[in-house]
Formats: sequence, C-alpha cells, structure tokens
Amino acid sequence: MIRPRIPVNPLPTGIVTPLITTAPAPAPAPAPVEQHHIAACACQHTTPPPAPVASGPAVRLSPAGVLAVVGGGAAVVLVVGAVLVSMLLAVAITGASVAVCAVVLRSLLNSPPRHR
Repeated sequence: MIRPRIPVNPLPTGIVTPLITTAPAPAPAPAPVEQHHIAACACQHTTPPPAPVASGPAVRLSPAGVLAVVGGGAAVVLVVGAVLVSMLLAVAITGASVAVCAVVLRSLLNSPPRHR
C-alpha cells in the first residue's frame, strides 16, 4: 500500500508562534451621566418619537413591471441553460471523437503489415 510521508524540516528555525496572539481588550469606561434640572423649569424635556416602521415592500411594481421582471428572468435562465447545454455537447462530441481516433490508431498499430 502507499503510505503518506510527513515532511520534516531538517533545519528548524527556532521561531515559535503562540496560539493566542492578542490580549483581551480592557473594559470600556462608563459614560458620564448628564445632570438635569432638579427643580421644575420652563423648558420641556421630551424624547424624540421612534422612527416609523415600514409595513409594505420597499419597491412596488405595476403588473407590467412584474411581467417585465419575470420575462427578463426567464430569458436569462434560457440563455444560461443554452450555453451550459452547448458546452456539455461540445465536451461529449470531443470525447467521442477522441475515442474513435484511439480505436483507429489501435487497429492500425496492432494489424500485421501486408506487403506482397
């Protein structure tokens, strides 16, 4: 049986790379707390309203747009499929022609010479 051979470095370099090369990051400092008015004041502290959430799709297509997208996708699939089938056919024809050439050469080389 064939046994794999493990390559051995005849001249070790002496450089040892540690498994862990980075130290853990220090904990972030706490954010400073902003002090507001303790007593009632005339200014109004309000929080901004939350951002609106979109409930529908981002792009709306008309029926003609949907048909155009579907038609374009079908055309791309047909073109890619035709290219792949033609490449497969070219490989099959090449393989068959190489096989025929091999059979002809074998018969020419194995036949005894016929000279009279």
